[in-house]
Amino acid sequence: MPVNNQCHHTPMTDLIQNGDNFDEDALFDGRQSETAMRIMRGVSRMLSSQNFASLPEVTLPNHRRADLLAVGPRGEIWIIEIKSSLTDFQTDTKWPEYLEFCDCFFFAVEPGFPIDRLPEDCGLVLADAYGGEIIRPAPVVKLPPARRAVLTRRVARVGANRLTRLSDPRRLGGLRRPD
Repeated sequence: MPVNNQCHHTPMTDLIQNGDNFDEDALFDGRQSETAMRIMRGVSRMLSSQNFASLPEVTLPNHRRADLLAVGPRGEIWIIEIKSSLTDFQTDTKWPEYLEFCDCFFFAVEPGFPIDRLPEDCGLVLADAYGGEIIRPAPVVKLPPARRAVLTRRVARVGANRLTRLSDPRRLGGLRRPD
């Protein structure tokens, strides 16, 4: 903590332990398929049209990464899990670990996905690269206020750090200019 109004520099190990691991919160880590990227773009456009701000690939306090985390105009928090194929869904056993970090949880898939294979007690979004539509609303389970505050701060910090990396080419992870 700052003492006598002097500047305090937090060691990187403290930042990582407190959820500011810049590598962990990279916008894209190479695991996203072209299909997943199309779905993400469409869902992001849909969310924006509903006055939600969204960020892809946000690490949650349990160290799981939400495909898309959105904050609504009243502070509601949605997590959208993108499934690019039936195999992607069938091999993913970690999505239930996201439920305690959102008010609403959705799966997002492309049209043509066998939606009867997805859990009926989750929201459903159909999306392509141009937009998305909520086909089945998600049940609402209100987050405890302390958890909502932690997640809201997390979204703000991740978003600000990503913007800084994009705007400062000399900062670790920033865009590089061609030689």
